[in-house]
Amino acid sequence: MNESLGSVVLLPSILIRNYGDGTMKDLINYIAQALVDHPEEVQVTEVEGNQTSVLELKVAKEDIGKVIGKQGRTARAMRTIISAASAKEKKRTVLEIVE
Repeated sequence: MNESLGSVVLLPSILIRNYGDGTMKDLINYIAQALVDHPEEVQVTEVEGNQTSVLELKVAKEDIGKVIGKQGRTARAMRTIISAASAKEKKRTVLEIVE
């Protein structure tokens, strides 16, 4: 059950517990695999800098629309989750969806 506090949404704890060893890369991988028809083709690459990390998400060509969503809403939601999770680490993380 999701609880809402204005514009802040608290994620179900099952999502937070099940996305791997707790890295942003694993979180995006977990979410993307749940969205696509070909989860075996999901690849997440992380490029780390001093203050910013870039996560590059690659999916099968026919799944790109599922990851982006209508008017980019799904991609925006994933970016919001990453932003909130990376704020805890005091580090900026950017999600790029590459073809």
